[in-house]
Amino acid sequence: MIARRAADPRVRLDTAQVARIVGVPPRRLRQAVGAGLVTPRRDGRGRLRFDFVDLVLLRTMRGLLEKRVPVRQIGTVLTSLRRQIGERPLTRLSVYADGRRVVAWDGASRWQPDSGQFLFNFDAAQVIRGARKVTRLRVPVPPRRASELSADDWYDLAIELEESSPLEARAAYHHALDLEPTHVTAHINLGRLLHGDGNFASAELHYRAATDVEPVNGLAWYNLGVLLEDAERPNDALPCYENAVRHQPDLADAHYNLALLYEQAHRQRDAVRHLLIFRRLTHRRR
Repeated sequence: MIARRAADPRVRLDTAQVARIVGVPPRRLRQAVGAGLVTPRRDGRGRLRFDFVDLVLLRTMRGLLEKRVPVRQIGTVLTSLRRQIGERPLTRLSVYADGRRVVAWDGASRWQPDSGQFLFNFDAAQVIRGARKVTRLRVPVPPRRASELSADDWYDLAIELEESSPLEARAAYHHALDLEPTHVTAHINLGRLLHGDGNFASAELHYRAATDVEPVNGLAWYNLGVLLEDAERPNDALPCYENAVRHQPDLADAHYNLALLYEQAHRQRDAVRHLLIFRRLTHRRR
């Protein structure tokens, strides 16, 4: 099951808002649009309306836009990067102008996207220790700003990306959790994506993180139960379903799965009780 928030994740931002968040002049944004680097929609009056997908891509290119790198060259760089990084999310990179050359940095290595040539890192140990210590190097990584995306923004972006680009969606959920490790629905949705990929161990960690933060979250318990059943651990799954229906009594699928496990455990009375509840709940939906 999918955790969703009531708010519409398809947020549309105007040119002035995006210029403030990204930190580049509106004129440069319009140049980027004209060159096809991003393809925002237009409203009924023809005004540009950017979504969070556009925003993240622009933030990746911010270092080049700030240095007045020609937009045609930026387009060539992005094409090369997509070919070079394969399935890795483009949004996990930093791209900037170092003198006359364009450099990409993924947290461990630096290279020139146009040639693919890797650059020797004189202080690789510091880079590996994390982005916070990179400022000691001569790498112009922009400092964090109050206008940067919040955990909820990254969460909304992840929902937006799930169908079209699940890899990017997972990266966005990770960004949300980097900013807010107790973001319950981000844990649930990331767990669900990992579960779908067959990565049971990582999915279980995120489901359990959600239940640790919010023990009364029935959906987190239900998803954890489904995962444990898929991992052929029915004895561990049963108490998860019990917690799910205890905290969210109208969770019909949890009652149904619980009934099946009770039947396997020869607890016929409990099995019949939850099967009746399941039928009553599903009948209400018709």
